[in-house]
Amino acid sequence: MSKILPFLCCLLFLSLITHFGDAQTLRYHISMPYTSMSAYSNQQTDPFSFTQNQAALARVSYASVGVYGERRFMLNENSAYALAIALPTSLGNIGIQANYAGFSDFNENKLALAYGRSLGKAVDIGIQFNYYSYRIPTYAGASSINAELGAILHVTDKLNAGVQVSNPVPVKLGKQSDEQLASVYSFGLGYDASENFYCSAEIVKEEDKAVSVNAGIQYQFAKQFFARAGMVSATGSGYAGAGVAWKNLRLDIATGYHPQLGFSPGLMLIYHFKQEKL
Repeated sequence: MSKILPFLCCLLFLSLITHFGDAQTLRYHISMPYTSMSAYSNQQTDPFSFTQNQAALARVSYASVGVYGERRFMLNENSAYALAIALPTSLGNIGIQANYAGFSDFNENKLALAYGRSLGKAVDIGIQFNYYSYRIPTYAGASSINAELGAILHVTDKLNAGVQVSNPVPVKLGKQSDEQLASVYSFGLGYDASENFYCSAEIVKEEDKAVSVNAGIQYQFAKQFFARAGMVSATGSGYAGAGVAWKNLRLDIATGYHPQLGFSPGLMLIYHFKQEKL
């Protein structure tokens, strides 16, 4: 049984890593929508916002860093980790992203550099370049470089709309493989109903897959406490979590639930430096 378990976990990871990531693999988004739900908010921006739409970087006013870990389906072999850094500069804002998912017998990795800036009061744009790779010891491994583009339109002070494209030009995984990274298109809306309530919805279309609708809400109970909840139609999954902030530090405890595979607990830590632009 001990020899079969890694193989079964590998198969599970390959077929079900789409779990909470917009019906996508690590090639696009590693973490469940909980971490990047604030991409279309004017008030809730954090370092993970740009991982959903790179244009969200334009609203960053101070440096921040976030780390996130998730044990998918309560299996160590399906653990996923993410790092996001947002750095404001006078020439536009920079984002750095790093992801790892899997275990020693199969893992996926992603390193990314993003840039976002405002084109005025109404429009923000962003671009990101990714280095993606996967590794299966003694069997195979491959890597590729691809890009993501995003734009956000500030319809009103409270309503934002945006589009995001991952891998608009098909890219092969390695020189000797015919496998390609799929293109992904998304359209999102975010509404800051008040300082305490925010809701968002996103339509995601991945190449050769059905359309997914992702929706979520956030409610601020007090200055230090808030809660989030949402759903992903493609997998019939839901997620929820709560966060507490103290000075420049924020801690979130979250979990997702898949009808067949069960719970996936996660933990997120964010630190805001609140410094002037470089």
